[in-house]
Order: sequence, then structure tokens, then C-alpha cells
Amino acid sequence: MAKHWWKALAVILLIYTIIAGFTIDIPIIGTNQQSSRGLFFHVPMWMCMYTMFSISVANSLLYLTKYDLKRDALAGAAGSVGVFFGVLGFSTGTLWATYTWGGTITGDAKQQLTAVALLIYMAYLVLRMSIPDIDKRARISAVFNIFAFALLIPLTYIIPRMVDSLHPGAAGSPTFASKDTDGGMKAVLYPAFIGWVLLSVWIYTLVVRYKKLELKNIFK
Repeated sequence: MAKHWWKALAVILLIYTIIAGFTIDIPIIGTNQQSSRGLFFHVPMWMCMYTMFSISVANSLLYLTKYDLKRDALAGAAGSVGVFFGVLGFSTGTLWATYTWGGTITGDAKQQLTAVALLIYMAYLVLRMSIPDIDKRARISAVFNIFAFALLIPLTYIIPRMVDSLHPGAAGSPTFASKDTDGGMKAVLYPAFIGWVLLSVWIYTLVVRYKKLELKNIFK
């Protein structure tokens, strides 16, 4: 049981995040009002997505060095979990935008470019399902995965910060300042990062276990 301590930690941190996230006093920041509580759920989703996509591309790179199909399966598993959390991040972001930007889907650069990045990764998952030959699928998927990851950071972080955007941290919109994310919010936000990322890793391990059962001839 000792090896599962991190799962217990994930549960404890997420329970704390959910309860504290909805009950602590938070500073009223412009039009955000109480919607600033979304910070505890929206931002950690992206951390989970980046973590999973990093694991995915790392396994794709390892596959291309040794052509080990186990690595391809691990890349696909991490990619699917990454897309899941990316969709959650996008959904919580659009919900937040509804109350602060006056619309769910807007012309905001970060929102649109993030949608493009997610569509690229969804195309990666579709590609994996559309090629029946396992070796050919692994090679093409690995190359596509590297291409997708190379675009991920520019699309979701670099370009949105260079253009005018409603999103905090962009050229035309200030980010949350230290006085905004006070000690109380940080006391919830940092544990939220750890808890949600641990949850994403937990889900990833479950997907990998399923893959091992599905691909017994590979995971010998």
C-alpha cells in the first residue's frame, strides 16, 4: 500500500481544493468577481495537459530511437489523457469567459489558438485509429506527435502573449498581480496544481493498464 501514497495525497489535495476553492474569501478583481475561483480549476487543467503531452512526446522520441512499440502505446495513452484535460481546461475557460468577457466563444486570440492546438492533438488521436498497420501507425504517429508538441507552446503561450487579448497575461491585458493572488488564494492554488497533476498521472496509469491488457503481445 505504501507505493500508492501519492494517490491518497491526490485525493486529499483535491478534496481540499474543492472545499477551500468555493469557501475561502477571495479579492474582487475587476469584472472577475467571484468567478476568480475558477483559477483553482481552470489553470491546473492546463498543467495536467502540458504534463501529459510532455510524457507523450517523450515516448514518441524514444520510440523513434529504438522502435519499441511499447513506447508508442505509452505515447498514445498520454496523448489521450492530455486531450481530456485540455478539453476540461478549454471548457472551464469558456465558462469563465461567459461571466467576464460577455461571451462563451469570443474572438480572443488565446482561446482560438488553444482550440487549434487541441484540434491538432485530436487529429493525432484520430490518426492513431485510422492506420491498421501497427508499425506504420507508430512511425507516422510519432512524427505527428513531435510536430504537434512543437506547435503547442507557441499556440497556447507565446503567440497569445504577443497580441492583444482579453486573457490575463496577454499584451493588452494585465495578468493577476501579487496583490490579486493573495496568500489565501495561493494556499489553494499551489496544492491544486499538485492534486490535479497527480490525478492526471493516476488516470494515465489506468489507461496504460488497459493498454497492457489490450496489447498483450507487445507488453510481454
